[in-house]
Amino acid sequence: MHGSRSAAAVRFIRVALCVPSAIATLTACIAHQDWSDFAEPLPGPPRILGQHAAGCLIGAEPLALEGIGYQAVELQRNRHYGHPDLVDYIQALGHRVDQAGFGPMLVGDMAQPRGGPMPYGHASHQTGLDVDIWFRLDLPPLERSERKDIEQPILVNAQTGELDRARWTDQQVELVRLAALDPRVTRIFVDGAIKRDLCERQWKDRSWLQRIRPWPFHDEHFHVRLRCPADSPDCVDQSPPPPGEGCEGIVPTPRTITTASPPRPLPAACETVLDQ
Repeated sequence: MHGSRSAAAVRFIRVALCVPSAIATLTACIAHQDWSDFAEPLPGPPRILGQHAAGCLIGAEPLALEGIGYQAVELQRNRHYGHPDLVDYIQALGHRVDQAGFGPMLVGDMAQPRGGPMPYGHASHQTGLDVDIWFRLDLPPLERSERKDIEQPILVNAQTGELDRARWTDQQVELVRLAALDPRVTRIFVDGAIKRDLCERQWKDRSWLQRIRPWPFHDEHFHVRLRCPADSPDCVDQSPPPPGEGCEGIVPTPRTITTASPPRPLPAACETVLDQ
């Protein structure tokens, strides 16, 4: 059914994804806390080690918590850090949103100050190349103290798989399109119903649809992933999306919680980032 999730409810749901099925997994989940203990980035030239779901970050840049066309939310998590490419991407998207005449867009989790695994919420977001952008566009600029536990309206009916047309509007459609146009983007994850709707619309340029990929639990925000930057030779890119628009055979993405796979091992070089 339609509704909304509070940030606290989302945290509860996603903590469940780290419930261990074995002692080894429990140890890995606890180890995530080590990375969240860092309040500041490790200084140095920007450098990514590893891959989106198993990596860390040197020289992370903090995102300004508000700017043209955007405002960062859930600030208490301290997850608004990224490679400079990601910070530049978000600010450039904010300018495009502002020029389009809507917003501000809400910027959710990026990465922790040194990247690495998070104690809850994500398996990826570890290298400063991922960001969650909320679909909600109806809020005015808020004081920083007001950006905690904001409701996240759910756009997809869990029983029927249909979009809530009162909440999925042309503005949300244009937000996703603008986000996908940047050549640094390799993937944008959305609910299957959203991907299907985008495919059914008429577009002069449909090339960006290839980057839109269906994924569970992306019915109140979308997840942008950038490709590895040239200045990080130790960054491991995800394989490119399959050829074509990816519009054939789209099925509803499941919303049932399953036990998460054990975390992937980090590159050995990340031990240095953790120890300094």
